[in-house]
Amino acid sequence: MSEATVILITLVAYKVMMILIGLWAVSRNRSEADFFLGGRGLGPFVAGLSYAASTSSAWVILGFSGFVYAVGLSALWMIPGILGAYAVVWLYFGRRVREESLEHQQVTLTDFLLQDGRGDWKRVATVAAGALVLFCFVFYVAAQLDAAGTALTEHFAVNTTLAIIIGAVIVVFYSLVGGFWAVSVTDTVQAAIMMVVSVGVPIAALVAAGGPMEVWTALSASMPSDYLSFGGGHAGLVLIGFTVGLVGMSLGTLGQPHLLARLMAVRGEAERRQAFGIVFGWGIVVFTGMVALGLSGRVLVPDLGNVEALFYRAASDFLPLVLAGIATAATLSAVMSTVDSLLLAAAGAVAHDMGINRRFPGHEAWASRAAMFAVAALAVALALSMPDTIFNRVLFAWSALGAAFGPIVLFRVMGHVVRAGPALVSMLAGFGVTVVFFSLGSATPTDSMLSQAAHMPGDPFERVVPWFAPVLVLWFSTLRRGQGDAAAS
Repeated sequence: MSEATVILITLVAYKVMMILIGLWAVSRNRSEADFFLGGRGLGPFVAGLSYAASTSSAWVILGFSGFVYAVGLSALWMIPGILGAYAVVWLYFGRRVREESLEHQQVTLTDFLLQDGRGDWKRVATVAAGALVLFCFVFYVAAQLDAAGTALTEHFAVNTTLAIIIGAVIVVFYSLVGGFWAVSVTDTVQAAIMMVVSVGVPIAALVAAGGPMEVWTALSASMPSDYLSFGGGHAGLVLIGFTVGLVGMSLGTLGQPHLLARLMAVRGEAERRQAFGIVFGWGIVVFTGMVALGLSGRVLVPDLGNVEALFYRAASDFLPLVLAGIATAATLSAVMSTVDSLLLAAAGAVAHDMGINRRFPGHEAWASRAAMFAVAALAVALALSMPDTIFNRVLFAWSALGAAFGPIVLFRVMGHVVRAGPALVSMLAGFGVTVVFFSLGSATPTDSMLSQAAHMPGDPFERVVPWFAPVLVLWFSTLRRGQGDAAAS
């Protein structure tokens, strides 16, 4: 039996399991809250592991391991930021977001952001927030579908268009029929599989390289000293910017609708705290494994062309055939299954935030399904029609939504009243500044100060600086409100 056959059998078995999970979850979707939040009944394992899969499963396996392979120990600055974001979301944001969403029957992150809003400004801000989510996530979903289709084409003799359509149909089916429960349970399975392969593949690579000490010795002899330096060869302000940019990448986590939905859906306070322990432990295991794989891979395959293919190469070269096929199939599935949470959040933006569901009282769940189908169809069309250069630009969605929504979440959790007008300005400011620096960073460098800033190593001006404007807007609005209240009293 060839490795390709093992991969195909595993993929088919995995997709059948996803469909069965979707069918199992059908009976749990009787209302809008059931469809988008699973009836607020997630236990700690499902809440924690589905959060882990939604935030970083495919990315950490392919992207982070390749980043470590490429730059060395300086890549590790990402880890404290990512694990710190887990703690902020679950321990600091968690209680307020969960309790308030339950008290006010909030369904989407937009509901939480604009709880203090009133009148026309609230309606405008709600539609604007939904539009931002829809815009970012429909391109994000298209990019994921394109990446999954390309990966399947590389492993099998299938047309990319056919691969994209088949993958999308399967994900859309179980997400449509099963809603949040199906998405969360499938993501939980995915996170568990990712944790297993992120232990097994790095161990196989380390053994093949002779062990940790041999890896270190080989890297010391063959690589520049910068590779084994936490500073990556940078110094002064560039080093500060590089470090801040890598740590600050996690700021995007604080404003992601599909991630904060897990806080709104977890069953209770005890389950929330347990979920944090689960996701934090998952992060330590998976990121440690990918660091080991990246460094071992540099010794074993020093001339790898596509660094994001390191995991596939290591699984194929250093695992027995059957295990290599299973590990590769699991990772291919992870790329595709990342789509489900994004689709659900985008459908919530259309159906709930933009008010489509209010036109179909008593049939909100079906209206939400129709919205999800429409979003998925648009994403598939984009994946099939737009050039790859477009997809290289959608990575700004993570930082843009984080800067648009994260500061408002932070101020509301801190107990500040955030009115709809300042919230709208804050959202647009965070999103707009991110787009500006991302566009400058994607363009050819020039001598201008802005261009030089946008091309700084670590991308701090794209990942951190966009928070400054919305935070100032919100701080000034709360300061003025406090002065107004003092004058009135």
